[in-house]
Amino acid sequence: MREMEFKMERQGLLTVGEKITISEGVLPTSFYYTINPSLAMSGNYTQRERLKSREGVVKSIEERPQGYYVIAEFNE
Repeated sequence: MREMEFKMERQGLLTVGEKITISEGVLPTSFYYTINPSLAMSGNYTQRERLKSREGVVKSIEERPQGYYVIAEFNE
């Protein structure tokens, strides 16, 4: 299992255990991921860190001073 962190702006958009789908965005030298439909966004990842799976499960949601963070698990 691979874990990834996503930033979520508002509380209550996702719940622990919920199945999610993600889409991949491409930048000139990296990739980023968005939980559909635009609920949360990941940081940037290099080519070798690129995610192969497009479906996962929400493992936890953490509240930090910067906002809400979703930890999701992917089968890789």
